[in-house]
Amino acid sequence: MRIAVLGATGQTGRQLVIQSLERGHTVVALARSPEKLADIKTPGLEVARANVFEPDTVRAAAHGVDALVSGLGVTDGDSGTLQAGARAVRDAGIQRVVWLGALGTGVTRGAAGPLIDVLMSLFMRKRLPDKVLADELARSSGASVVHAGALTNDRGLGGGRLVPVTQVPRRLLPPSIARADLAALMLDEATNPRFQGTTAVALAGP
Repeated sequence: MRIAVLGATGQTGRQLVIQSLERGHTVVALARSPEKLADIKTPGLEVARANVFEPDTVRAAAHGVDALVSGLGVTDGDSGTLQAGARAVRDAGIQRVVWLGALGTGVTRGAAGPLIDVLMSLFMRKRLPDKVLADELARSSGASVVHAGALTNDRGLGGGRLVPVTQVPRRLLPPSIARADLAALMLDEATNPRFQGTTAVALAGP
């Protein structure tokens, strides 16, 4: 497959790039600063400059891909990045999209227990509207939206799974998942979609 990775220079995005290449896919890495991927020198990798606030750059860079997976995130001071990204991907007309969201926002609010909702409200209050609207835009255009809890840089353990929102176990402490395991689940969904037009939750393996 020819897979585009949005937000390719972020921590999750790099996992998506590396694992896609390891699976034998051709990868188009979309990034505002392509030079940040200069250390990945692997056949099958194409790096393209793309900015979600300039939708034409996303459309041109992702032209002809079989699927797009998004590791796009936001940092303090960002405003509307996720919404812009969701619109740019939608307008690019890509048929198979896997979009990354956050557990405890939008349709998964309350799904994993009250503590994660409190934490999201406290620490991500200014970003929540952007996240929720971006998810809605992605979902309405047929994307598979994947929500994950706290992300770690631990070595992936494998054995994770995507489950419908109704099957998320409620627990006292917020669940976490290694970025490596999350990337693997997102790529599984890109190659064999099961949740197009809806939201699934990424759960770590045992």
